[in-house]
Formats: sequence, C-alpha cells, structure tokens
Amino acid sequence: MAFARKIWKLLVGIKDALVLIAMLLFFAGLYAVLTARPTAATVQGGALLIDLDGPIVEEPAQVQFTDLLSGSGNAPTREYAAGDVIRALRTAAGDSRIKAVALDLSGFAGAGQVTLHDVGQALDAVRAVHKPVLVYSGLYDDSSYLLAAHASEVWVDPMGGALPVGPGGTHLYFGPLLQKLGIDVHVFRVGTYKSFVEPYILGGMSPAARENATALYGALWQDWKDDVGKARPRANLAMATGDTTAWLKAANGDGAKASLTAGLVDHIGDRTQFGERVAALVGRSTTTTRPGTFLSTPLKTWLGANPVATPGKAIGVITIAGEMVPGKAGPGTAGGDRIARLLDDGLDNGYSALVVRVDSPGGAVVAGEKIRAAISRYRAKNIPVVVSMANLAASGGYWVTTPGEHVFAEPSTITGSIGVFGILPSFEKALAKYGVAADGVHTTPLSGQPDPFAGYPQQFSDLMQGEINFIYARFLALVGAARGKTPADVDRIAQGRVWDGGTARQIGLVDQFGNLDDALAYAAGRAKLKPGEWHAEYLRTPETALTRFARSIAEQQSPDDDDATEAQDMTALTGRRSAMVLNKALADLTRLSSAQGAEAYCLGCPALPGAPLARPDPNTPLGLLARLALFTR
Repeated sequence: MAFARKIWKLLVGIKDALVLIAMLLFFAGLYAVLTARPTAATVQGGALLIDLDGPIVEEPAQVQFTDLLSGSGNAPTREYAAGDVIRALRTAAGDSRIKAVALDLSGFAGAGQVTLHDVGQALDAVRAVHKPVLVYSGLYDDSSYLLAAHASEVWVDPMGGALPVGPGGTHLYFGPLLQKLGIDVHVFRVGTYKSFVEPYILGGMSPAARENATALYGALWQDWKDDVGKARPRANLAMATGDTTAWLKAANGDGAKASLTAGLVDHIGDRTQFGERVAALVGRSTTTTRPGTFLSTPLKTWLGANPVATPGKAIGVITIAGEMVPGKAGPGTAGGDRIARLLDDGLDNGYSALVVRVDSPGGAVVAGEKIRAAISRYRAKNIPVVVSMANLAASGGYWVTTPGEHVFAEPSTITGSIGVFGILPSFEKALAKYGVAADGVHTTPLSGQPDPFAGYPQQFSDLMQGEINFIYARFLALVGAARGKTPADVDRIAQGRVWDGGTARQIGLVDQFGNLDDALAYAAGRAKLKPGEWHAEYLRTPETALTRFARSIAEQQSPDDDDATEAQDMTALTGRRSAMVLNKALADLTRLSSAQGAEAYCLGCPALPGAPLARPDPNTPLGLLARLALFTR
C-alpha cells in the first residue's frame, strides 16, 4: 500500500506538472499573439482588390474584445479609413505591378458625400494613367453609385440594379404621443432653426426647419448629380430619378436591364463573370483554379507594402470624428477628454503646424469646449492651426473649428447649425392618470430639483434657459472672433441653421474650398515648409495589444465572400432602407432619455455611416445642465 501511495503521488505530481506546463504554454502563446506584429504579405500584382464590406469613415472605431464576447454571433462591422483607401489608390496608380483596380461594393455600407467625392477623385487618378477600374455590386444605392460612376466598367448582378433616390427622408415626431401619455418635454434652446428638439414637441416639421432642410438637401442632391454627371456623362439620371415606374415597367421590372438602358451600368453579370473579365485584363490567380478568380493584391496587403513616407518636419493632424461626448470615448466617437489629451500630449512634439480634421455633427457642449480649448493652446504657442472640414462640421463640430486661422471645406460639406439646446422630460401628468402624486417639503424653490416626477418650477426653467442663453452667446462670440464678425452678424446666419459648404463659403463661415491635402499644403506654407520638407503625423489613440488582437479576430470572422450577405434584388435594397429608418426612429427616441447636458448637435444633418448613438462617460464631470439631467435618465 505504501508503494501504491508513492506511485499515486508521483502520477498526481506528473499530472500537476503537465497542467502547469500547458497553462504556461497557453499564456505564452496568447501573449505572443497579442504582441505580435503582422508580417507583410507578398504583393502579387495584378489587380488591386478593394472589397469594401463596411463603411468608409474618417476614423475607424477600435474593435473591443468585449464586442467579440457579446454573444450576438456576428463580428463587429469592419470600417475602412478614407485616408487608407485614397492612399492605396494613389500608390496603385503609380506602381507598374498593379494593372487594374477591382472594386467590390457588394457589402459596402456607405460613406459621407465628401468622402465619396474624394475617393472618386482617387479612382480618376488611376484611370488617368490608363489603368482600368472595374466595379461590381448586386445593388447600387446613392453612396455606392457615386463611387461606381468613376469606374471604367460598372457591373451589376442580374438580380440587382442601380436605384438612386437622393438625400432626405422622414423623422418620427413624438410630440402628440408624448402629450397623450402625459409626458412633458421641457425644451431649453436658442435658434429658430435648431430643429433637434422638434420631434419631441411637435407633430411635424416646423416651417423654418422645412425651409432649411429643403435648401440643404437640394444643394447636396445637385452636388451628387454634378459629380456623377461629370464622371459618367452617359448616365441618364433624369430617366432613373424621374418617372421610375415607367422606367422599370419598360424593362418588365428587370432592375439590372433598366439600369443598363439608363446608362448607369455597363455590364450585367454575376461575380464569377465579373472575375473572369478582370482575369482577362490582369491574369488568373496563381493559387486557385476556381472560376472567377484573378491575380490580385488585397487592400490590406497593398497598404502594408506601401507605408506612409515621413520626410522632413511633422505637421500634426487631429481627427474629430463622430458625436462629441464627455469622457474618453473613441476613436470613432469624439470623446472630449481623449482628444484634448492627445492634443496636449502633442504640444511638445515640435509640430510645425496643426491641421484639425472635423467630421462631426456636434454633441455635448462640455466636450466641444474641452477640445476647442486644447486646440487654442497651439495658437497660444504660435503654431499655425488650419481646419479641414470633411462631411460634417456642424453645431459642436463648428464650435471646435473656431481656433483655426483658415478653414477649408468642400461644396458638399454640411456646416453651421450654430445653436444650443437642452431637453428634460417630466412625468407628473402621466403619473396623475394613475393616481400617483409627488409631495414633500422644500427649503428653497430649487430644493429637490430636477424632479421629473413632480415637474420643474419656473425658477428651475429660468435657470436652465439662462445657461442655454449664456452658451449661445459664447458660441456667437467665438465664431465672431474667428470670422471677423460681430456677435450680431453671426446671429443673423446662426439660429441653428445648417448650410452646405458652398453657401457657407459665401456667408463667411469657411474660407476656401479644398480637401485635407489642400489644408495640409496650406499649413505647410504657413510654417514656411516647401514640398518634400514635411509630412503629416496623426495624433491617434494607439491600439492596445488586446484591441489589436480583437481586430485580428474580427477580420478573420468576416466572410471571404459576400454571397451569403449580399442584397440581390431591389426588394432587398428597400428592405435594408426600411430597417435604417426604424433604427433611426429608435435612436431619436433613445436620445430623449440620454441627456448629456447642453448640446450643440445637428439633427438635420445626415447620419455618418458607422456612427452609433454615443453615450457619455458617467465618471466624467459635466456641466450644470448635464449634472441635473443625469437624475432624469
């Protein structure tokens, strides 16, 4: 028995040792995966394959490890940085290894109109050196077609088509419903055109909001048609956007054939036929004999093989993308503390100039002010500050541009919306319907406020409106100082009104048309740097080992081919748009109970692709209205 016990102890010891070794190997392997840098894949040449299975955004959000553990069974949506896509196309244009560009838009989730214009120009640069650009999709909506128009050959699936519809649409208005439910929505705002609050107090658009939206969307639609018309003169947009019933009826309901008749597409064929066409131009794949495959270099591989050059001195670029919220949110959401910290950390980096790239509809005033103050610290050190507006620089997105000495925008940029608001709901009438009342003792008129169950006394409402008035006056003063106008002059073009870039230039809210490259070149000139003597250096939140690991997992979970998820007919396209409308309505209703304090936010602006409803960091100190609003969530 003693011998048996010794043998048993020996076996248990061996087992424990093996378990320990296995655990050490597991954690060592996990550490290696987390810290490893991906090796650059080999450039195969042939076609540069850009398979966009997500939106193009100004600043992609980082994939969080918790996103992979959510249990939804779906990988986080992949986002593509506009700068990466444009850089890939430009380098491909000048590299003899790339014979063509193949652009697959089957899973494309859209982009802002300015972004699409800039990517379209990069596609034009490829065609200018006589390299073909071929694009394929099952369906083309406004976003995907604006890119497709810049291609040499546009292919569409036999079951699909192209259906441009133009910007605009509806918002749900909850005012009558909330009144029936006995829910009072207390609105504090300045700005005749500040329409963000209207869905919670009205049953439809006010005349002022309708006037503003009509002008804005009309300008955007004209810019879209001008861009498509210039890139693809043979496209008969009048046929496709006029009497669509007759247009489709003439093709017996065949959307692909109707699109071909209108000159919107060049070829009808499935993905295999598209691949065979590309293979005829660049050669067949050397790794597989599967039909429809061709020699190609994927976007990620191409970017890795063409790193950004960094000659000379650095010009800092800070990106303010997405909704502005207090705290450290982002990238992809403009967390005020995070961006201010990036700016302050960069103060000692010796930047020759700073370019502020804005793609935001605004948000919490306290977040925008932190960012504005951090940018102003560069001006205080005599560092030139230049602003580059992307798709959106409205409300709080305009607030943060005020330290800039020169502002660039593009015709389709949406800006302005200089106004402020706050919203607080109360439920005293709704509770009274069920025999519930609020009562108590108050030592001052503001005791216990805000009290969403008893309602808000006049003194409290006056206090809230007073803060909104103060913030609006500060907004006018900041814009006036930046644009060389008096507050009264700014007020005449403010009042929450939203402007397209062309009109904004005419009324003095921006200085010059131009993209990010133009803004960088101007900043270099202000720093007295010649071409080749400088490079752009982005102030970014670095990926941690865990977020890098999560991103690699998410990319591996994305399907290699979009056949399973691709919308294959017009019904699928309209269904997808219907889902977007429902999601927008839910987001609008959610905002009523997610107050972030005083807000400078643009409701009339189109939503940015990939932009979620941002929530503030609950641990971040907020302004007076925000602190009070926290009690009503």
